[in-house]
Amino acid sequence: MPGGSRPARRPTMIAAIRDGDRSGLARLLIALLLVVTATSFLVSVMTGVADASVGNLLRFLTGTETAEQSLSLRDRIILLDIRLPRAVMGLLVGAALAVSGAVMQGLFRNPLADPGLVGISSGASLGAVLIIVLGGALFGPLFTTLGPYTLPLAAFLGALGSTLLLYRLATHNRETSIATMLLAGIALAALANAVTGVLIFIADDKQLRDLTFWGLGSLAGANWTKLAVASPVILAGLLAAPFLARGLNALTLGEATAFHMGVPVQRLKSLAILSVAGAVGASVAISGGIGFVGIVVPHLLRLVIGPDNRFLLPASALLGGTLLIVADMVVRTIVPPAELPIGIITAFAGAPFFLWILMRGRGRLGL
Repeated sequence: MPGGSRPARRPTMIAAIRDGDRSGLARLLIALLLVVTATSFLVSVMTGVADASVGNLLRFLTGTETAEQSLSLRDRIILLDIRLPRAVMGLLVGAALAVSGAVMQGLFRNPLADPGLVGISSGASLGAVLIIVLGGALFGPLFTTLGPYTLPLAAFLGALGSTLLLYRLATHNRETSIATMLLAGIALAALANAVTGVLIFIADDKQLRDLTFWGLGSLAGANWTKLAVASPVILAGLLAAPFLARGLNALTLGEATAFHMGVPVQRLKSLAILSVAGAVGASVAISGGIGFVGIVVPHLLRLVIGPDNRFLLPASALLGGTLLIVADMVVRTIVPPAELPIGIITAFAGAPFFLWILMRGRGRLGL
């Protein structure tokens, strides 16, 4: 070239992507969240109105305790049968709700999407309310046979039934319409809420109190029996999420583009919907209705590490679990010995953030 100079190269798409690459930051954040989650879990087991020695618990679990350090029966009950399953439930439910929200937002290509938006949570709630109000009269033998499994099973079947009906309404000629799914989901949620309202109207005082606390969400009923029922379903949904990441990334460019990139779009939709239904249904079944986790956590992380679902989904699982563990510690200690429903805390934290999302993105969203 004359003068030995070269013309400036035009920036390529790869260079632009590299300039905006936040994968290093995402990996660092995930590593940090692992530490924060483990710390929150341990602090949750240590926190409560009753005093119990966690040091003795660790020595008991590792088999290094001495006679003087032996774990008393009282401490074993508090730590192993009350606090530990409660912390595990908080971790699983928070992770399931946050990951389900991230998957739904990727599927609908909308940061305001949530499992409650398409009626999955409403279907689970309807199944649980049906058992609470009419279970003794209509399902007496079922109660006798299943015992504590009855309510979680009813909520899960409610979520699964609403999902299958929604999927059937939105699928035509083996193609699932996301727009139809959204509109049908809103209608199904309204119908489920209407039936739930009728059941609440005929409920007695005790049932109304149960419904109120169950509807606001709580981890107070955590035990190993409930976890044995729900955790396989929740873990299946969480383990399926990483396999959806690349497909959801491609889907942001549109269904046609994703299809030409080799993504099996219809299979992706089916797997995403079923994994969300299973995880949310099982979560609602054991903890009740806990709102805003599915909206707030993925959107907050997206602001920090970007929209790449390869990092967004595992980060959502960790932050969602941590958020619910911390919220549970707050409700257990804020008004001892009473206990607030955990849904109140998540609503107080999530609703202002949700309004901020709306105000920040109203131009882009056409609001």
